[in-house]
Amino acid sequence: MKLKGNTANPKAPTNPGYLWLAIGAGIPIFMAALFYTKERMNNNEEVTAFLITVFFILGIFMGRYVSLLWASKEYKIPRRIFFWLGVIIFFTIILVFIMAGATLRMSSDFMAFLFMGVPLLILSITSGILIKLIRVTVKGQLNEAKVSAAQSQSELQLLQSQLSPHFLFNTLNNIYGISLTRHDKVPPLLLKLSDLLRYSVYDAKEQFVLLKHELDYIQNYIEFEKIRVGEKLLLYVEIEPNINPEIRIAPLLLIVFIENAFKHAKNTTNQEIQISMQLKTWKDTILFAVWNSNSNNQGSTMLNSHSGFGLESVRKRLALLYPGEYDLSIEDKDNSYSVMLQLKAK
Repeated sequence: MKLKGNTANPKAPTNPGYLWLAIGAGIPIFMAALFYTKERMNNNEEVTAFLITVFFILGIFMGRYVSLLWASKEYKIPRRIFFWLGVIIFFTIILVFIMAGATLRMSSDFMAFLFMGVPLLILSITSGILIKLIRVTVKGQLNEAKVSAAQSQSELQLLQSQLSPHFLFNTLNNIYGISLTRHDKVPPLLLKLSDLLRYSVYDAKEQFVLLKHELDYIQNYIEFEKIRVGEKLLLYVEIEPNINPEIRIAPLLLIVFIENAFKHAKNTTNQEIQISMQLKTWKDTILFAVWNSNSNNQGSTMLNSHSGFGLESVRKRLALLYPGEYDLSIEDKDNSYSVMLQLKAK
């Protein structure tokens, strides 16, 4: 079976817009040519100016077609091509002026027109080539930018779509463990889980969400963990009360660090699980910090075995959504694990 697709064969311009473009460009060229012929010739000035105009416009379209033949085979135009085309045009313009002066000594109007025709043809063809190659190059760069943006958007959507199953997997494991020993805790946990999933599945589809909505989601998650962990949890939360309601942030970005804090803290040998979380805004900057206790340097072990996906996903999303606009610091000590994130508000 053979599949037929579009070929890269160049076609001559047939768009009616080119006709109006030629007319629009031809008017000033005709006026300049008419001024020249009236200064240099004794008769047939209008006819000669018209022929020069047609000659020049046809040369531009000829150069455009030549550039299409070449550009269809080369995706990226080397910069040296633009340099040499510019050099040719520059020296051809000088040659046109030299020839214009030489026509003063021509006794025949036809010979004067012919003498001027060669440099004009070179100038028009090279101008047509240069104009088309610039347009092709700019269009190619725009297409590359669109493709890159589409790829980044697809990657972001993939990373974001993976966060909900990742969170759900960890949460269901926790609920299963609780159901074996503390049955009464399961119903309220499932209700909180329902609220959490509603946000992550339906409300967090945008590239950026209001920070206050993200904080509501974080508060629900903390309430979920309070039910799960119980009295062992010593939690300190400091969130700036008067946050600008218009500030936006990438959804499900901070929750990964908070989830990891609860994971790391539960592996401590102490009787208590200590977690501290702070969030403040300063001008157009969001400052977030979370600290948790652990023991026996288990932070690295947990990071590699369980938390690797979540943190790796966050790093990629930060690089895509906040290029050059964030600072992430993770410190893993023998008895504590801390994360500090500073990023530009949207």
